[in-house]
Amino acid sequence: MGATVWQPGASTVEGEPTTLQIFCNRPAVMASPHWHAQVEVNFIMRGTVHYLMSRHEVTLSDGDMCLFWGGLPHQMDWRTEDTLYAGGHLPLVHFFRLQLPGDIPRRLMAGETLVTRATDAADYSNFVRWYDYAKSGDAAKAEHAVSELLLRLERMRFEAYRLVPGAAEKELATAPFDQQSSRCVLRICDFIADNFLNEIESKDIGAAVGVHPKYAMNVFRRSTGMTLNEYVSLLRLSYAQALLRKEGANVLRVAMESGFGSLSAFNKSFRKLAGMSPSNFRRGAGSCR
Repeated sequence: MGATVWQPGASTVEGEPTTLQIFCNRPAVMASPHWHAQVEVNFIMRGTVHYLMSRHEVTLSDGDMCLFWGGLPHQMDWRTEDTLYAGGHLPLVHFFRLQLPGDIPRRLMAGETLVTRATDAADYSNFVRWYDYAKSGDAAKAEHAVSELLLRLERMRFEAYRLVPGAAEKELATAPFDQQSSRCVLRICDFIADNFLNEIESKDIGAAVGVHPKYAMNVFRRSTGMTLNEYVSLLRLSYAQALLRKEGANVLRVAMESGFGSLSAFNKSFRKLAGMSPSNFRRGAGSCR
């Protein structure tokens, strides 16, 4: 259909894994899957899109809004010519501020996609305004846009939704919200966001947030389904993905700049997530699965 093709790594979302970004545009078909260390929200304002997720496929049309974990490879492989969508990329430090039921973060990070059609005319105008505020260069406007976006997502707990694959539509108001665990996870995410390019261990994380390292490991895994090491590695891999797409990228230099202590550790982690070597990814060869 002659659609613009988007190359993963060409945008800033992979290279800035700790930044909350808001977008509103006509999406390009993706040449291959990509990943990033943020939860992604998509609101389809016009048209239809098709995603290849890590373990399922999902089709979204005008009025659909979804949430999914970008840390698993995903690809928009098709869309109609008239498609317009908006949304954002939420680092975990923002995502865990949302008062959603306790099982939602873990289910998203296990690969499910939350989809709701409980949208209205206000969403169409709000997403455009939030994008305009975020791009205005005015820090106060940008902060206001982020706050309103997060409040809009919290409203999902009062609305009908479905989880793809497998869950029937239901209401989001049942599971308890563990405030103490959430505060701890927020502090952990803050510290990792500031230090993921450095050499950090669970003892460093525990000391920074004022808890025992084992408690930090356990509460983070219960909340996210990931270990601390897996999350740190994912942030580094997201950052590395963007560096590898730059002209003249050197794999060894990228490994070091991304916080990996050795080329072998980088190659192993990258292949486990992407299904290919960093060198093949840099050349744009192969597929993600």
